[in-house]
Amino acid sequence: MNDPSELSASEARRLIGRGELSPTELLEACISRIEAVNPQINAIVATDLKRARREAKIAENAVLAGNALPPLHGLPIGIKDLNATKGLRTTWGSKLFENHVPTEDDALVARLRAAGGIIVGKTNTPEFGSGTATDNLVYGPTRNPFDLERTSGGSSGGAAAALATNMLPLCQGGDTGGSLRNPATWCGVVGFRSTPGLVPQENRTLNYTHFNVQGPMARSVPDIALMMTGCVGNDNRDPMANPCNPQTFLKIKPANLKNVRVAWTEDFGGVAPLDDGIRGCFKRAIGTLANTFRSLDYHNPDFSGARDCFWTLRCVNYLASHKMRYEKHRDILSKNIIANVKAGEKMSLLDVSIAETQWRKIYRDFEAFFKDIDLLIVPGNATPAFRIEDGIPREINGKKMENYMDASLIRSALTLTGHPVLALPCGYDHLGLPFGVQLVGKRHGDLELLKISMALEAILSTNPDLKRAIPNL
Repeated sequence: MNDPSELSASEARRLIGRGELSPTELLEACISRIEAVNPQINAIVATDLKRARREAKIAENAVLAGNALPPLHGLPIGIKDLNATKGLRTTWGSKLFENHVPTEDDALVARLRAAGGIIVGKTNTPEFGSGTATDNLVYGPTRNPFDLERTSGGSSGGAAAALATNMLPLCQGGDTGGSLRNPATWCGVVGFRSTPGLVPQENRTLNYTHFNVQGPMARSVPDIALMMTGCVGNDNRDPMANPCNPQTFLKIKPANLKNVRVAWTEDFGGVAPLDDGIRGCFKRAIGTLANTFRSLDYHNPDFSGARDCFWTLRCVNYLASHKMRYEKHRDILSKNIIANVKAGEKMSLLDVSIAETQWRKIYRDFEAFFKDIDLLIVPGNATPAFRIEDGIPREINGKKMENYMDASLIRSALTLTGHPVLALPCGYDHLGLPFGVQLVGKRHGDLELLKISMALEAILSTNPDLKRAIPNL
């Protein structure tokens, strides 16, 4: 067998179930990989190796005893440093919690453990997940495995970089304006933003919002489906949660793409900024898919007003989450948090009511847009991964970005829809960095989106120009 850390999560789990791979062997391979690569990348920022080794041994004994095994049995997992982990340092990337060690797991972590996952460590994030570059005052920046001078993306940048370099087979992340999708695209892995509520979140700041979604990241779509068995559930503390049978994610098979009606758009009809180089890469990728689906048509959803709508509602979330921190600790908070809070303080209830009304229109129009299609394909990011020292793009194609989220509209507009979105690797961009697309499915059509994504991934993997990019460190 080759290095077990290079195995997909699905293959590793299959071998563990057959007794051909020990959970302890897999864990030690991942630890060795972390020790060899992480000092360059800074993706994993805290570890719990003593407990992980103990749990791997227990998992090994369960296999030898012939016990029934849960779906994630023996698989090492990374948890984003925004989720509480019992006995394992959790900082939210903030100096305010620099030495914080929780006494309990949050609900998602507990579900992943119950599904057999072994929590190895925490992955890096910008402070409180605020930013498209993973950097903070506690741990510093996470670097892109394809170019160490560039960002891995954010806010789940540590997770994406850890996956791309085979440090871990599965990682958990979160997504508001694209925090699963952005780093997945820039690091050449898969990120899945499910329909809000499918993955319960017991500690929402605001009860009813499509914004924040937690979910899986992996190196393939089958691995995403496998990890969903430990993510979904029901939790009455989350008013958006609903019952869901995790076992349904184990039965997913690739869709017949000849039955799938597809629309594609470069930039929502000019609404979202898009780098010309990325535009060219996207159009070339679309060109290779001409005979893949039942239909493939250029069609723009109406996202007029999405930029202002998202910014206003984001500021509402930041006021609810960070106003008191801003008032007491603004000297050590990230510039992104300060900018959001300041902008929110200048807004009125009229601004919020206008944004809510826009949001309703965007949602209604997008549902109508999906009436006659099954899938929408959109570029994964507006630009290539930027250099860490340069910071978030201030302009795209010569057009100035008015705030730090403007360059993210290709992703954040989709957040407003409440539809599931999967970031799928699609070869390299014009700079030789990972390129990817966003696949948008029908609302509550998460299983069907995974089936379609699985089939499309299999096709792309046979094309040397479109298969998943692999870093060479």
